[in-house]
Amino acid sequence: MISQIPFILFITLITLSFSFFLSMKLKRKNIMKTRRLPPGPRKLPIIGNLHQLGNLPHRSLQNLSKAYGDLMFLQLGSIPALVVSSPNMAQEIFKNHDLIFSGRPPLYAIKRFTYDLSSISSAPYGDYWREVRKIVVLELMTVKRVQSFANIRAEEVALMIDRIKNSGRSTVDLSSLEFSLSNNIVSRVALGTTNCIDRGKNNRFQEILHEIQQLAGEFNLADFFPGMDWINKFNGVDKRMKKYFEDLDTFFDKVIEEHVDPRRSKSDEEDIIDVLLRIQKDPFQTIKLKDEHLKGVLVDVFVAGTDTSAATIVWTMAELIRNPEIKQKAQQEVRKIAEGKPKVEESDLPRLTYLKLIIKESFRLHPPAPLLVPRETTQNCTVGNKNYFIPAKTRVFFNATAISKDPGFWEDPERFCPERFTSGEIDFRGQNFELLPFGAGRRGCPGINFALAVVELALANLLFRFDWGLEEGIEVKDIDMEEAVGITMHKKTPLRLVAFEVAKEEKKCL
Repeated sequence: MISQIPFILFITLITLSFSFFLSMKLKRKNIMKTRRLPPGPRKLPIIGNLHQLGNLPHRSLQNLSKAYGDLMFLQLGSIPALVVSSPNMAQEIFKNHDLIFSGRPPLYAIKRFTYDLSSISSAPYGDYWREVRKIVVLELMTVKRVQSFANIRAEEVALMIDRIKNSGRSTVDLSSLEFSLSNNIVSRVALGTTNCIDRGKNNRFQEILHEIQQLAGEFNLADFFPGMDWINKFNGVDKRMKKYFEDLDTFFDKVIEEHVDPRRSKSDEEDIIDVLLRIQKDPFQTIKLKDEHLKGVLVDVFVAGTDTSAATIVWTMAELIRNPEIKQKAQQEVRKIAEGKPKVEESDLPRLTYLKLIIKESFRLHPPAPLLVPRETTQNCTVGNKNYFIPAKTRVFFNATAISKDPGFWEDPERFCPERFTSGEIDFRGQNFELLPFGAGRRGCPGINFALAVVELALANLLFRFDWGLEEGIEVKDIDMEEAVGITMHKKTPLRLVAFEVAKEEKKCL
């Protein structure tokens, strides 16, 4: 009898544990029932609403929101999720609940590539994030520092124009060209050199960035079923991540080592790594920055700085080709402002008012990150005039695509019409909630000025120096505007155009 006591005790403990677990689950379910959740589609067992995300989640969620409303609740595997799809609801959250909605979910691929969530975009809300964001806002992305990189932008844009010019009248792959432009600018700004960056389109570093973007945007089971990360050891995901993370880490180690070498000749202007290393040595810093923290910040600079600018330039040029009257009006403005000059300079940009309207409209129709960066609630709260209950640890998606095409705010929302911004009342810096390409609130993107300077200068010179047309046999209606899978919304098929250089006399005639 005595020998049976441990076994009986074991069975009793298991039974009690199971009963406790079941009672807690039922209690939580009853609490959820008594608190009103936002509406949403019916869910399937285990997977919930995962099957309804589709290949392009921002499009699938936009269609679902038409049926279930601008505040929609989903169950994505074991993760509760909230989708915000209107300017009014975005304003309600950013104005009244921004702190609670400032968390970040620890997504599997992003956690690895950002050095255990050390980047500004991925770090959990807290002391580390506040300190690093302060560094970025006050040291790396100030107006003064962005202006200090003007020569780099001018040189790289000039090299891009030369490459187009030297191609004759052959087809130009603008998608590849603009990615190279953005990458070279970011490389020089961040690293102070392009020696380790091959300017060829098969450049290894660009391949690494592309693969990181792909892995970060792919469906990963571990992101929706915590505890299922072991499956990535068998489906090839871990192997791919290990390969590209090691390459990325080796690259960063090399450039940091070069920067701390006392024999290195320094330029007059600090690059981003110089700034980060200086701050790292500062004994008065609240948080001691490790090399991994610096690398996490660099991941943001490269991935966000390269991807968003390149994607915006390509989408804008595609829309201009599809709308020749708008393109002609933009060229007339650019060529009038820069008349007599060999190129458009940054000092000319403030006067290019119509080009700025075009870029706004491009951001509206093609926001660089259509679901922004996912957020996570840090505690329970109620939202809206119906007091919908939002549980803590809810993953939150602000559907920038749905918001910027809301027919309640935008007339003929699918049409490319820069004139809709003529009044100047709507901007994209997070204060007007009908246009949020860079987010808003505490976790809004701090690199707006950096991205905008690249986009404006590149577009102005492309329009100033060349007339653009389609390849022979292709008509405007044939332009494929399908979007690629990924966190950043790229054009799925490369934009291939024919460039015709414009003589000085022709520019004056326009």
